[in-house]
Amino acid sequence: MQTLYKDAVIPALQEKFGYKNVNEIPKLVKVTLNSGFGQADDRKAAAEAVIEDIGKITGQKAVPTRAKISVSNFKLREDEVIGARLTLRGQRMWEFLDRFINVATPTIRDFRGLSPKTFDGRGNYTGGINDHTIFPEIELDKVKRQIGFDISIVTTANTDDEARELLGLLGMPFRKVSGSGEGEGGEEKAA
Repeated sequence: MQTLYKDAVIPALQEKFGYKNVNEIPKLVKVTLNSGFGQADDRKAAAEAVIEDIGKITGQKAVPTRAKISVSNFKLREDEVIGARLTLRGQRMWEFLDRFINVATPTIRDFRGLSPKTFDGRGNYTGGINDHTIFPEIELDKVKRQIGFDISIVTTANTDDEARELLGLLGMPFRKVSGSGEGEGGEEKAA
């Protein structure tokens, strides 16, 4: 995927947006994964399962996130593990994106594409996955619980259009937005 970026994406972006300097061309900075399982009754077992499965998917061990305060209504104690997070950079980032775009997303049931609207205004994309078993590294026989996580892709793009074009050229399967405003809302709710 890194060679695709260098050979095809950089010239296409330079032609479309007319960058005068090579350093203006948007590039990927990092990919972060975040999973929360704070509502699980057995948080210790959930923490071990989530950290192990995210480690299998990414090839890097996740860092547990802990509760900052105690909340009695949620049976939550201070400093208890309630999630896991992970940041990928460099070669591991490119490998994960390649597997996510080309292997995992086509296996999602009833997949119509990722929402092209979840950019933050500064060129960063965030989306969520409900089921981690779409990745081939996860053995379905050994799955103890279904894990969902958020994926954030941080780019150096200045606008959402530049970032959308960058990710689209890399092969990110965005949902097609129809020309009229009527079909967009109904499609968004159905997916």
